[in-house]
Amino acid sequence: MIRSRFRWKTARDWLWPFACGLAAAGAWLWWRGLPEHSAVLFAAFIAAVLAVFAGHRAWQQHQIDAEMPTPPDPLPEVAREMFERLPDPLLLLDETGRAVFANAAMRAAVGADYRRKPLSVLLREPSIQQAVETVGPGEAPVTIEFSIPVPIERHFQAYVSRSAQAPLTFVLLHDLTAIKRTERMRADFVANASHELRTPLAAVSGFIDTLRGHARDDEQAREQFLGIMSVEAQRMRRLIEDLLSLTRIELNEHVPPSARVDLEPVVTSAAAALAPLAKSENISLQISAEPGLPPVLGDRDELTQLFQNLMHNAIKYGRSGGHVWVVLAPKDGMVSVAVRDDGEGIPREAIPRLTERFYRVDVKRSREKGGTGLGLAIVKHIVNRHNGRLQIESEAGAGSTFTVLLPALSKADAAVTEVL
Repeated sequence: MIRSRFRWKTARDWLWPFACGLAAAGAWLWWRGLPEHSAVLFAAFIAAVLAVFAGHRAWQQHQIDAEMPTPPDPLPEVAREMFERLPDPLLLLDETGRAVFANAAMRAAVGADYRRKPLSVLLREPSIQQAVETVGPGEAPVTIEFSIPVPIERHFQAYVSRSAQAPLTFVLLHDLTAIKRTERMRADFVANASHELRTPLAAVSGFIDTLRGHARDDEQAREQFLGIMSVEAQRMRRLIEDLLSLTRIELNEHVPPSARVDLEPVVTSAAAALAPLAKSENISLQISAEPGLPPVLGDRDELTQLFQNLMHNAIKYGRSGGHVWVVLAPKDGMVSVAVRDDGEGIPREAIPRLTERFYRVDVKRSREKGGTGLGLAIVKHIVNRHNGRLQIESEAGAGSTFTVLLPALSKADAAVTEVL
């Protein structure tokens, strides 16, 4: 880069002064009475001679540069091969703070076009930049923890060290996302489980005490209480299953799926599992899909759970004797799956909170329908893992539409995925 700028600067320094001088000489000759065409021809002749001279000088400089030895690679081939196979992202910087090497894991994070780019462009974390500027050759590595909030929250630990043998700075990243998520989920699980399980446990305990006491010989009360206890036990079972499912999905949310999935069979299978519920609620469940839908990258089991949750909600909260429509269609490079019901709708102010854990628009109705308040939270995290979007539209008295948009695989990518 330096030699290229030198050649350009040399040509500029020769050509522009001579061009200005030629223009002045031509104007002076014309003013002295030389015919106009003769002055132009004379100036053009001199300009050509000077251009050849300047080009010859630039060519000579190019030959000199070509004969100069290429700076040696700061990274031996053996070290390069070992660093390339590291599972953790590794970045090497020269003495100016620009990248000279990134292994495969780091290229996946910063992109393949990383060479000669400054650290501030590749990793937008001021604490790492500060560590690179302050760490000395041969000193103990500086350890930094930082987080990336978007598009999916991730946590990293960075080790910054400078070599005492070469002008290189090492930046090694260690992904702490799974550890941080596990810690947070353990705390959330204890808090949520203790809160949500308290009510059904209290009810079951109360009925047990009653049956042991004055209702011991009351057969009618016993049957009634046993029925209520069964409902509460099933509710606790569903709650624990949803909590475990949500924990598992959140734990892997930062790991994108890699399997090729056709959405129409997934949606059809999810609808078939809910057919008995739809029949019991006297609701018509209809599925329509445009032909030739592209596949997506996804986890088939998670996508099945996603669409089951959306259709289950539409059936539970739709109008009795009404309809639920599921429409699959391509849209702007994505595959759209819209689940629409004709129920009473959702208040506008409640829509932003629908995907929160345990949030219910109508707590009493939700518990009567067997809801745990976790269904849409599970949907949100599955959509996030698949790099998709969830759109919610609702109008009072006109029903609700939940639309999932997932990135479609191109034909070339789909063919490669199928071969693999």
